[in-house]
Amino acid sequence: MPVPNGEEIIPILNTYIEIFKKEDAKIFATRDWHPNNHISFKENGGKWPRHCVRETEGAKFYPGLKLPETTIIISKATEPDKEGYSGFNDTKLLKELKKEQIKRVFVGGLATDYCVKNTVFDALNFGFETFFLIDASRGIDSALGDVQRAVDLMQNNGANKIEFKAIKS
Repeated sequence: MPVPNGEEIIPILNTYIEIFKKEDAKIFATRDWHPNNHISFKENGGKWPRHCVRETEGAKFYPGLKLPETTIIISKATEPDKEGYSGFNDTKLLKELKKEQIKRVFVGGLATDYCVKNTVFDALNFGFETFFLIDASRGIDSALGDVQRAVDLMQNNGANKIEFKAIKS
């Protein structure tokens, strides 16, 4: 689903990925992986235009995103009648994090005011020390101020907001 200026986060996400790789940290990438008849689509009574239909170009990760081969891919919102904003909703994410004995998670991506916010809230609720990568996230802002409200809610509920100052050439 198009997110205004969403592509701007790719170089920043790649910087975080490089840092995490150097630390030998596990990298997880969540993705919407909708069936053709997903409940979130406007034609099915949902809020959104068709997006991220599994096995289509629109469901692929952005071409410039440099995910390592060892990245653990988490598909979400895979059932036609279940919405899934959080990376934890009906996925294997929690099980995988526990299996790897991960205590801290860093969350960035699209969209700040929906999937990122819900993933951050679930991570906090599951007891993870949670970091919101503000510079590696962009939102939709359906209603003016949604993104800022989401950022404030995440911080007010225990997420640590961090930002990497990338050097621009």
